[in-house]
Amino acid sequence: MTSRTVLPCLLALAALVTALALTVARSGALPLHGWYLLDVVLFAVAVLLLRRVPGRQAVPLVLAGSIAVTAVGLLAPPRTSDDAYRYVWDGRVQAAGISPYTHTPDDPALAPLRDPGLFPAGDGCTAWDERRTTAGDCTRINRPAVHTIYPPVAQAWFLALHPFGGGVRGVQAGGAVLALAVTGLLLRPGREAWRAALWAWFPGVTVWAVNDAHVDTLGALLTVAGLGCAARGRAVRGGLLLGGAVAAKLLPALALPGALSGLLARRPTRGDILLVGSALGAFALTYLPYVAASGTSVLGYLPGYLREEGYKQGHIDRFGLLRLVLPDSLAPWSAALVLVAVVVRVLLRGDPLRPWAGALLVTGTALLLVAPSYPWYGLLVVALVALDGRWEWLAVPAAGQALYLTGGQTAQQLSYGTALCVVLLVPLLRRRLAGPAVAAVGGEK
Repeated sequence: MTSRTVLPCLLALAALVTALALTVARSGALPLHGWYLLDVVLFAVAVLLLRRVPGRQAVPLVLAGSIAVTAVGLLAPPRTSDDAYRYVWDGRVQAAGISPYTHTPDDPALAPLRDPGLFPAGDGCTAWDERRTTAGDCTRINRPAVHTIYPPVAQAWFLALHPFGGGVRGVQAGGAVLALAVTGLLLRPGREAWRAALWAWFPGVTVWAVNDAHVDTLGALLTVAGLGCAARGRAVRGGLLLGGAVAAKLLPALALPGALSGLLARRPTRGDILLVGSALGAFALTYLPYVAASGTSVLGYLPGYLREEGYKQGHIDRFGLLRLVLPDSLAPWSAALVLVAVVVRVLLRGDPLRPWAGALLVTGTALLLVAPSYPWYGLLVVALVALDGRWEWLAVPAAGQALYLTGGQTAQQLSYGTALCVVLLVPLLRRRLAGPAVAAVGGEK
């Protein structure tokens, strides 16, 4: 019986890993969007087959698959994002004893830190990940004329990676370690192994977490650990981890209401206060060394980034679903109201023993409302899905990937509109299918 269930899953997993390797290698057999679609189909098949595997075989299978899915992300330099080069630069600057918030990469004061890996010379500066600085030099660092945007825990991670080669390959290896660490947390005893595979085998882990090495993976790891501590009543430890997660990428702040699930339906406890206080304290303390070194410059390019990416009133590049039914000027305010309503629902009716359920609802809703074009923002959603098991929310990061490949207002509304339909309809279908099974069990009694 074991071979009948394990062997098909192994074959599907092998096919998935092969397809992911070809995706990273940019094989000419299919266009990039074709490889992504094949990856998703093979991922779904592999996870469905995994659910038939007995628990004692499923855990090592998930772990082995996680190692393989992670490893193929290391087969090539970053393919779809150049953020990793900024990580390398920020780590190098800190290793030289300089605050990363003080100078921009094209500042002549930092010229001694440049090398051909980040500032190539003589190749025409025509590659997709190359651009000119204001002085005309070629660089792989994005936005070389602005200060870094990354918060202090992310900066500490970049500094920690610097001794391991000081290049983009070291950052990718760090992303692989983080991805595997998330899998390890998800494979705790008592959890269904197939849920861990929703993260461990997800194609986005290969591309976004490892090949592109996005620091969002660090935020996801700290969030998963923090919510796990909160569920077990370890309020201080959970708060410290969640505060660290926010200081890694800011986006995990959306998971905090989940950690306080049901707060408004009960009298606040000492644990609630300790969790909030330790999260705020951890966030503030991580900034202190950088504030001392750079003052208000620690905000970096964040205000400019928010303007550039359209997170402001009336901008047509965001809030695509709301703009289908509302004037552009009202979309941001409406998004805020909807998000507040979801947060209140979690604080009223959320299950404190399953804080990841509320965190997933708030985070997934926020991404649906804002409709970002960067799919790696969805890595946090993938990790929360693996904790909770509601796989339909994977449609949200998938929508981000579709938009990233195509672009444009129509693609934004179509991709995120499809994701919204999946998120709303799958639970209805699940309840309908569960109804006859419950009735049959009742009849047997």
